[in-house]
Amino acid sequence: MKAILCHYYGGPDDLVLEEVPDPVAAPGEVVVRIEAAALNFFDTLIIAGKYQHQPAFPFSPAAEFAGVVEALGPGVEGLRAGDRVFGQMGAGAARERVAVKAEQLIGMPEGLDFDRAAGLTVIYGTTLHALRDRAQLCAGETLIVLGAAGGTGLAAIELGRLMGARVIAGASSADKLAFARQHGAHCAINYAAEDLTQALERETGPNGADVIYDPLGGPYASAALEAIAWQGRFLVIGFATGEIPKLPLDLVVRKGCQVVGVFWGGFVARNAALHRANMVDIARWCAQGALSAHVHAVYPLAATAEAIKQLADRKVMGKVLIKPSTR
Repeated sequence: MKAILCHYYGGPDDLVLEEVPDPVAAPGEVVVRIEAAALNFFDTLIIAGKYQHQPAFPFSPAAEFAGVVEALGPGVEGLRAGDRVFGQMGAGAARERVAVKAEQLIGMPEGLDFDRAAGLTVIYGTTLHALRDRAQLCAGETLIVLGAAGGTGLAAIELGRLMGARVIAGASSADKLAFARQHGAHCAINYAAEDLTQALERETGPNGADVIYDPLGGPYASAALEAIAWQGRFLVIGFATGEIPKLPLDLVVRKGCQVVGVFWGGFVARNAALHRANMVDIARWCAQGALSAHVHAVYPLAATAEAIKQLADRKVMGKVLIKPSTR
């Protein structure tokens, strides 16, 4: 079968398309024929050796996928050949087939197609965990979403709206702001064109924002924190700017607010049952049309490098998919 491989740390152009042996399902594993795999911004970091967890060489990028069960290893129950499934595996889905643990798979409900399912697990799984489990977002609260046109930002807008929050989206261009409004943001702020703190204070009024969802870090974190409500919750999702911010802890004291870390991978490892329940909800909402799982672009497997470049250049709104070139 064909696979995109990273043999050493570098850029997208250092990835190669090679023939590799078909996987075999070990005990507790399932072989899935990939119909679509999804890329995330962290794929740009994994291939460069800059991510917190690094797979052994050679490895394939892409953590998420959707496809069809082809074979079951010994001891697997609840699945059968031909089942439509989606899931995540950290890295390794940029290939035609994968062998994964059965518990990493979620069955696809009727009405959910492979393209949308492929990109659900990381961004929507992270975000539902953040908003529901960590922030305990309530209907009627105000939610600020930074990086609103990216994958996690899109998920935060849609899930926040679904949970009954007033959503304020922050992004860096007019087209990204329009995208955020199209997907449910009540208002949008261009933080490349105006002062973020002043704009957020204008939109939130004297009460401030109950929850801030920050996948960016850098200077945006402190600026957004200035607009947090009394006893608000600041969700630390990631650092897409490449800079880990130094938050003003005196402000945390004065606002009586919480700075809440969101480590979705650790949550999945420690609470698989709750993660599965979250993903069942997400899949159902997507099948019903409540979540878009918007696909920005689809590339053949051989063009994985071009897809990763689009992510690195911050040109992606929603998800980028790759598909085996033979189908």
